[in-house]
Amino acid sequence: MYPNLYYVFKDWFGVEWKALYLLNTFGLMVAMGFVSAAIVLASELKRKEKQGLLLPREEAITVGTPATFLDLFVNFITGFVFGYKLFGLLLDKPGEVSPQTYIFSRDGNLLAGLIIGGILIGLKWREKNKQKLKVPEQRNVRIWPHDRVGDIIILGLIFGILGAKLFDAIENIDELIADPIGTLFSGGGLTFYGGLILAATAICWYAYKKGIKLSHLTDAAAPALMIAYAVGRIGCQVAGDGDWGIYNSAYISDDYGKVRLVKDGEFNQQLQKYSTYHLERKILDSGNIYTYLPAARTFINLESVPHLFLKGPSFLPSWMIAYSYPMNVNKDGKKIPGCNEEHCRALPQPVFPTAFYETVMCTLLFLVLWAFRKRIKIPGIMFGTYLIMNGIERFFIEKIRVNHLYNFVGLQLSQAEIIAVFIVLAGMLLIIFSKIKYGAKKD
Repeated sequence: MYPNLYYVFKDWFGVEWKALYLLNTFGLMVAMGFVSAAIVLASELKRKEKQGLLLPREEAITVGTPATFLDLFVNFITGFVFGYKLFGLLLDKPGEVSPQTYIFSRDGNLLAGLIIGGILIGLKWREKNKQKLKVPEQRNVRIWPHDRVGDIIILGLIFGILGAKLFDAIENIDELIADPIGTLFSGGGLTFYGGLILAATAICWYAYKKGIKLSHLTDAAAPALMIAYAVGRIGCQVAGDGDWGIYNSAYISDDYGKVRLVKDGEFNQQLQKYSTYHLERKILDSGNIYTYLPAARTFINLESVPHLFLKGPSFLPSWMIAYSYPMNVNKDGKKIPGCNEEHCRALPQPVFPTAFYETVMCTLLFLVLWAFRKRIKIPGIMFGTYLIMNGIERFFIEKIRVNHLYNFVGLQLSQAEIIAVFIVLAGMLLIIFSKIKYGAKKD
């Protein structure tokens, strides 16, 4: 596992550059996911603009005005947050706290935040002062939908994180009640569908205000969303952020996290050996054996620990079927003997690497959407297809993941499975509605 780029460079090149601790691999791949989405979305919007399906909008802007209070305030807040967190990471972060946790905490360097905020105020004032005219002018500019991709991605990022944290807090309501501030500002705990729903709502509102046809925007966004999710899941797999599946009882791992095929009775012996890990909610770290274990992966008794016996084909590496996530970013599991790094733990039993499966499946689904996008002429069909594909993929991957379960129409389903059902239904209804509204007409 590579929790951050320090571990990547140490493993690949044999160098130990402590500064690379700041660059979290999960965050890096999430950023790459947004970049991928921006490229695909811009390409699709330009294609639809050439077809005349999306039109530009003229907007009046005022040039030559001095810096306003809002301009200076926004720059100060941006600089303050950047300086507060970055220099806090460099100068004030305790060694036992991960960079991701620190970034989402309330801690930081106040002086650095004020200085960087002040510098950005000065730069903004200087920039606007150079452009200032004796008499400000109003000019009309033509803005195409693809010119707004930057705004759309930023909205998706902000509201995606807010929605992901909100839905995760709802799913772990007991933790939220016990420690609302700590839960909301923790580095972990992100629910994909929460981010998707809130981000989609914000982007649709923005598109409506800017006169962009929602049917064509959502169709253009469908392949972008699919590839962004596939790339983001690479970060989950590489960092080992906890999005793994249930135990694969066909395999077993040693103290170092190395996986091999199980022998008769070994799986139950391993459960007994690490029974405290499976049955307790929180484990004190005094023995350097366990770390914090999320409530979703603690059980009433060992018989209720979910697992599936599945041997992989001999030509596949074992980590594709069962993986113990050594040195995972969550610091989850048993201590690896002789390891003195910050991340020195491996799961006591190998699990299904569901993040890897989702990367593979969603990449294939993206290629399907990309291959057929030009053949689909009815607005809404592409996005409806994406919803169905996404919902089915997520519903079935949840079958080998451990989550809180809810009673839904007599079935025990996770929050993601319930939402996936509604996502599929929404996709089907959207396709039916689009066909009725547009018929065989080519838009």
